[in-house]
Amino acid sequence: MLLSVLIPAYNEVNNIEKILNKIGEIDIPKEIIVVDDGSSDGTRELLSRLKSDTLKIIFHEKNQGKGGAIRTAIRHATGKVIIIQDADLEYDPHDYYKLVPLVANGQEKVVYGSRFLNKQNKHSYFSFFLGGQIVTWITNILYFQNLTDEPTCYKVFDANLLKSIKLNCTGFEFCPEVTAKVAKLGYKIPEIPINYFPRSISEGKKINWKDGIEAIWVLLKYRFVN
Repeated sequence: MLLSVLIPAYNEVNNIEKILNKIGEIDIPKEIIVVDDGSSDGTRELLSRLKSDTLKIIFHEKNQGKGGAIRTAIRHATGKVIIIQDADLEYDPHDYYKLVPLVANGQEKVVYGSRFLNKQNKHSYFSFFLGGQIVTWITNILYFQNLTDEPTCYKVFDANLLKSIKLNCTGFEFCPEVTAKVAKLGYKIPEIPINYFPRSISEGKKINWKDGIEAIWVLLKYRFVN
């Protein structure tokens, strides 16, 4: 069983090598696909120097957004299971051990890692906490789910399922779009508690309140259109 780890990266020169090292510690057969999304801070140059048999690096000449980078990575993935991994250090790759086997053994086609099911986790800003809860609540109502953390980064998919879904996202709307389309296929999305180490805006956190508004719009749009 090969795991494809998809990493969209934009201006993460201080974090990208650290997260790659952490993923390298995980004893699961894997390929790591990094899509540099037009970085201008030295991330591209750093990635160009890295060599590994398990590492594929793809460069976008212009910034396309997180969703655009993930769509590129999906096209290059060859594993049976796919997980999304942010290029920062907010999420712990050791949680792969809890998430990946559920899809790898055929028990589930999709699994999300929930930051909120782990009560020890902290959250950087109340506005982000509240926004995530609102998006999750709307998801549950519109798509008959029972999620606690729809915007989580750690989304794990059977590769054939994910590749069968036509995605249109370019930015952070990847999360609500893929959730909506998986739900409309009839899947109930299970969650597993994960660890979370939030970073601040000054440390490079990129999402903002506008992305929350867009997420709600995307959820509404795909509820009523294909």
